[in-house]
This record gives sequence, structure tokens and C-alpha cells, in this order.
Amino acid sequence: MLADFEKVVSGLSFSVPVLPVVSGLTGGVSEEIGSPGYWVRHVREAVRFADAVAYTAAHGVTSFVEIGPDAVLAGMGTQSVEDGLFVPAQRRNRSETQTAVSALARLHTAGARVDWAGFYAGSGARRVDLPTYAFQRERYWLVDDTAGESPRALGLASADHPLLGAVVTIADADETLFTGRLAVGSHPWVADHNVLGSVLLPGTAFVELAVRAGDHVGCNLLEELTLQAPLVLPERGGVVVQIAVGAADESGRRSVSVYSRDEDSDQAPWIRHAEGILGHATVVPAAVLTEWPPPGAVPIRMDGAYDLLAERGYGYGPVFQGLKAAWSSGEELYAEIALPESAHADAQRFGVHPALLDAAMHVALLDSASGTEETTVLPFAWTDVALHAAGASTLRVRIAPAGPDSVAVLVADGAGQPVLTVGALVSRPVSVGQLSAGGSGGLWEVAWRPVSGAGAAISVGSAVSGATVFDVVAECGGGLSGSDVVSGVRLVTGRVLGVVQEWLSGAGGGGGPLVVVTRGAVAVSGGEGVDVCQAPVWGLVRAAQAENPGRFVLLDVDVEGVAGVDVAGVVASGEPE
Repeated sequence: MLADFEKVVSGLSFSVPVLPVVSGLTGGVSEEIGSPGYWVRHVREAVRFADAVAYTAAHGVTSFVEIGPDAVLAGMGTQSVEDGLFVPAQRRNRSETQTAVSALARLHTAGARVDWAGFYAGSGARRVDLPTYAFQRERYWLVDDTAGESPRALGLASADHPLLGAVVTIADADETLFTGRLAVGSHPWVADHNVLGSVLLPGTAFVELAVRAGDHVGCNLLEELTLQAPLVLPERGGVVVQIAVGAADESGRRSVSVYSRDEDSDQAPWIRHAEGILGHATVVPAAVLTEWPPPGAVPIRMDGAYDLLAERGYGYGPVFQGLKAAWSSGEELYAEIALPESAHADAQRFGVHPALLDAAMHVALLDSASGTEETTVLPFAWTDVALHAAGASTLRVRIAPAGPDSVAVLVADGAGQPVLTVGALVSRPVSVGQLSAGGSGGLWEVAWRPVSGAGAAISVGSAVSGATVFDVVAECGGGLSGSDVVSGVRLVTGRVLGVVQEWLSGAGGGGGPLVVVTRGAVAVSGGEGVDVCQAPVWGLVRAAQAENPGRFVLLDVDVEGVAGVDVAGVVASGEPE
């Protein structure tokens, strides 16, 4: 193939480049670039990209523009030299015009010379003078109105955190409220967390916010944190966030919730993105990561790792491309993570920088045994999170199984000393539809949990104080045995509706819930058939549940009387799990 290529290239004519060309073959300016043999070597030999970038920077070049379909080389360039501006002219799944103009603007503000006259040629644009009043003014007020920008001037305390602006303790309530504003413009590193085409606040940022709130109120353990809906940041403007910490209970535990809404509308509803429990515990990590790389661990190839993640929906920018090396040891995964130099100053103000902690999970996304290669997943539930040290910019990470659907995470600093521990982390698939809903799409799933033992429905109902069991098959058996499906549906739903109405009127029993038991009315596993005469019962009773929390519980058992299902409502509350 090389001989054929050389034959074709030898038939071409070459000229001396007008601009100096730094060769990816030699790592410097090469005089051989006009020869056929050079291009034959270029096909076969390694590309010395890092050497070429370093050579260019050493000769005074400070700004680099990537002309290509994405920002892959720009990200690699930041790892090749410490100082330098790397600007991609195109980005995947982004407007070409907007990205190109943004690149020119970024170069201009960094001091690079841009031919604006050529850029605007033929557009009809003309140069105008800036108004003078915006810059030539004199104050006449006795009080400087800029004092209102301080939280203390507004009766608040500074939260002293990059994601939060102020904190206030609610009078006579032992409750605390943190407030802040998030936007791509004020927190540019968040723009590098692009999932399925939407810029999301990473799940690790919710953990950071909850841990910071716990530290403020004296709680050193995040017992649990469940993410209910993603926080999608708009391209322009921002969102207002609130972290509400509840009053301490008898054991000192507190609730914590994270909310947001559009900053431009005081009437917009608040969206609850996460809720959890803060507590107290003496958490001592069971292990450290001082032996590194881990003894006996097998290295994992990292070639094209972030290109592969991009194909799976993770459009990570440079700040989130922190995975540097990874190893596997049986069921355990290990990784080495580092923030780019530009983010080190920010890292000092965080407990753990969200981008750094997010990158710590990327090795699990790449693991072929993780089962995530065809889906995009996001962190869903965190358990027993404890922060041991703050401000790290490099990490060592161990990820180990903690259950059927969860992993435990040990995060250490560059010396192997513990930084953060996570008792269990569960992830859930996310879709474009959930993200395009602007953060209103939840991450919940319906989970069926088997209950062993015959007659389980009766035992479950009897275990609830004051509960009454209504067995649909026993009460409506005659209507289920015939072949007339339409008549069967009418009979069953009519009978159940009458019982529900009677129960709500107070004539059907005590104050406990009514446990409605069906058999085969819902499919617990894929490919399983359902009884169409009983299936409408679930819709009917769920409607009653929604309007009357705590009054109804739904159970489904198989034909042998063994419960194989959940509960559409928790017995104590009647609300979905």
C-alpha cells in the first residue's frame, strides 16, 4: 500500500509553504515537507502532536485554533503545554456559525489580531462610536448603592462557596436556607458537562452542595441523597438555586433539599432536584490508596476514551476530561484523575471540585462489564457520603461493587490519603426527553420487589394497623370466569369502584388503608401476560390514591397466591416509591 501511495504522491508537484508548517512527523519545522518520501513516512510513522505543540509554543505562539469537526485536539493541546489558549472553531452538536463567532471573540479578547473588516465584509455592518454616557458619569448619591451587593448589607451571611451566594438561618425554626445563582456565564466549567446535547449541573455538584450545607449546620455525613430531576442550565441567563436544610430531629439528623427555578420569572414553579438526609457519624475509611498503581491490577487502555464516551452521549469538555489512567482488578476498578491547571484555583474553594469527582466515575462508564455501553446513565442515589479532606486537584479512585445495582467509591489524594468516601452509588438511565423537559423529567423508576411465602397479600394487609383486604378474584370471581371480556371488565371495575366509594364515605371500615389485591393484573417481568379484566383496577385505584394519600394500597399476586410485586403505594403513606 505504501509503495502505491508513494507512486501516486510522486506524480504531484510541491512548492515551498508560504507559512511555516510545524510537522507532526518531526515535531518541528521540516524542510522535507515538499518531498514524496516525507508524506509516505507521514502515513506510516507516529504523529508527534505533543512535540509539535510544544515546539510552536517555545517559538512564541500563545494562541491555537483547531480547524476541525470538534474540540478533541484543543483538549489534547492543554495537556501538551502549561500556558496557551486553545480555541476550537467547531463543536459537535453546536451551531457552526455561533461556535465560529465565539471562537473569534475569544481570540480577540485574549489579544489575538482578528480581521474584523474581512469578517463583516459584504454584511452591511458599519462601525459606530460607543456612547459616552455609560463611561462618563458622576455619582450624586450620599450612599454608595454598590453596598447592596454584599450579602451582609442585605441581612444575610456569605456562604463562602463557588456555587452559593448567601445563607440565612430561619428565625425560631432551626432551619437554614442557602441561595445562589448558576449560569454558564458565571460558572463556565459547567458548560463542559454536556449530556445528550444539554448542559447539566453534574450530580456531583448536588453532593457538593449537600455536603457544604451539612458542614455549615454541623452534620459531617450525607446519609443519603436522591436525585429526582436533572438541572438543565439555559444557554443564556441562569437559574436561582436554594438549598433548604430542615430542623434537627431527636438524633440530630436533618433533611436537605435542592431547588431551582428560572431567574427571570418570580412566578415560575420551584423544581426539586434532590433531597436527602444529613447526619452525624465517625467515618473512618477502611482502606487507603498509598500503593499505586494498585498491586496486581491490569491497566485499561485509555486510547480514545472520551471519543467513546461522546458517542454514548457524554459531551465532556476539557475540565471534565480528567481521567488519566485506569486499572482493573477483578470486580474493582481504579483510576487516576486530574484537573487541568486552569481549574486548580477553583478546586481550592470546593470540598471536592464537581468536575474532578465526576471524572472519578468515568472509568465505570468505560468498563465493558458495566452494562452501560448502550445507554446514558446519571448518578441517581448517593448513600453515606463523607468528606475527609478538601481542595484536591488530583485524585486516586477505587470503585467496588456494593450491591446488585450499586458501587462503593473511595477517593484519595495524590498521596493516597482519603478525600471522600461513598458507601453506595446507584445510577439510572436518562433520555433526551427527560433533559429536553428542562429539568422536569424525573429519574424515578418502577421497581418490583418479590415477597416470598404463600398468602402474602393477606399477611401484608393484616400487618397494617386497621387495614382491610379486598380480594378482587374472591369477590368478583364469577365475572372473571366467563369469555365475555367486556362484561367482565364492567363487572370488576364497577364492583371495585363501589367499594372504593364506600370506603371513602367512611362506611367501609376503620381509619386504616384498603388493600386491593389482584392476580395477574400487571406484568412483573417482560413478556408476561396480564388479566385484562383486572388490569383496569390498577388505574382506578391509583386515581383514588392520588386524591387520597394513605387510604389505599395495591398488591398483585400470582395464581398460586405468592406475592411477586410491589406496591403501587407505600403502606404507610400511599405514595409511589
